[in-house]
Amino acid sequence: MSSVAEVIEYRPSDDEPFMNPRQREYFRAKLNAWKDDILRESRGTLDNLQEESQNHPDMADRASSESDRSLELRTRDRQRKLIAKIDAALKRLDDGTYGYCEETGDPIGIARLDARPIATLSLEAQEMHERREKVYRDE
Repeated sequence: MSSVAEVIEYRPSDDEPFMNPRQREYFRAKLNAWKDDILRESRGTLDNLQEESQNHPDMADRASSESDRSLELRTRDRQRKLIAKIDAALKRLDDGTYGYCEETGDPIGIARLDARPIATLSLEAQEMHERREKVYRDE
């Protein structure tokens, strides 16, 4: 197994076999680092919420504090869902389906995976999905 520095220095390209062991290792490291960052931020949020559980005598301060807390909790909820998607991507790496479109079975593309490592649809399939969504939303 390569060192973390080697994985970070490496950039997958379209010139090499798709989802070769080095690419899989790169995306695994990228997904795990992303997940670790989210978990670290979540721990910081919990600490802040516990520290800030004091009563504010001023109504404006209390309202501002509640608004901040609500926003922070919504953000954490979105990140909780993101962790589930990261875990699903890691599972796809384990079972060999990572990097392939769920609808077409075609390779998703290195550039798309590098930008959005949790992608499950190729760019074309994603655009088609969004067009269908828009049609149903407009009706």
